[in-house]
Amino acid sequence: MSAGATGVGSLPGGDAREAAKTATGSFEDFPYLPELPARGPGADMIGRSIGLLVDMYGHVEPSGWRISDRPGRDTRRARSWLGEDLDALEEFTQGYTGKLKVQAVGPWTLAAALELHGGEAMLQDAGACRDLAGSLAEGLREHLADVRRRIPGADVVLQLDEPSLTAVLLGRVRSASGYRTYRAVDRQVVEGALRDLFAVHDGEVIVHSCAPEVPFGLLRRAGATGVSFDFSLLTEREDDVVGEAVEGGTKLFAGVVPGTDGPLSDPGGSVMSVRKLWRRLGLAPGTLAESVVVTPSCGLAGASPAYARAVQAHCARAARSLADNPE
Repeated sequence: MSAGATGVGSLPGGDAREAAKTATGSFEDFPYLPELPARGPGADMIGRSIGLLVDMYGHVEPSGWRISDRPGRDTRRARSWLGEDLDALEEFTQGYTGKLKVQAVGPWTLAAALELHGGEAMLQDAGACRDLAGSLAEGLREHLADVRRRIPGADVVLQLDEPSLTAVLLGRVRSASGYRTYRAVDRQVVEGALRDLFAVHDGEVIVHSCAPEVPFGLLRRAGATGVSFDFSLLTEREDDVVGEAVEGGTKLFAGVVPGTDGPLSDPGGSVMSVRKLWRRLGLAPGTLAESVVVTPSCGLAGASPAYARAVQAHCARAARSLADNPE
């Protein structure tokens, strides 16, 4: 059983066909839909997900994305780029059968990033957060149906990007002025909103965060089938929750290869820390390949095109090393 490997989401550059070719060529068994934020507002992860919303719109202000009453140029641009990316992916996945990952920003990171008319984050208004989560669920349902129509052989895996989730839970999201932080959102409310959103997809749902202190337990209870994270930020304090997650069947999308240019170790060396974790947890080495998917530590938008290609090939080789030599 081969350990899988896939990308996180973003790639450098602005050429949709080149990106689709890289994402499908590097990960023949687990391609993904690339995001190209270098194209500008609407191609960034927040803008792209605002483009998915139903009956809710956004536009760009100097401070970031703000809610709008009607769809304007920025929303239209976000939708048009997503369409272009899907066209390119469809072209390079003709006849493909197997796992295929698509990404969207989760409701809590979106609520922390999207401003209300007055400039404060949607996060401070519980009713607005509920509306946002509902609109996102509706949009994701349509998006997933579109992906399945275009690539009928795909077993679609939905990744929700939630880098701000820990900050939302701990009351660390800064207000517009920067002088205060928004109140922490109750864990039950966070978990409930995620559970409802995960229910729109009947396949695998993974949550990605490259921030420290990923709430593994909460995500598992909400129904995530996998958690994608920057492996270098994991501390031994988290061994118990990670061990429980793995024993409960949660897949670990382990970000073990740096997302920005630097020297790459040998593929076996890149997954050494994963083998060490398995030994610390007392888990059977044979379960490694089923439980772990190898990825870059975060998106590759900040990397050079050459490094982005090298990293993805490196992840695929590291996954093979993990499958062949789990000990």
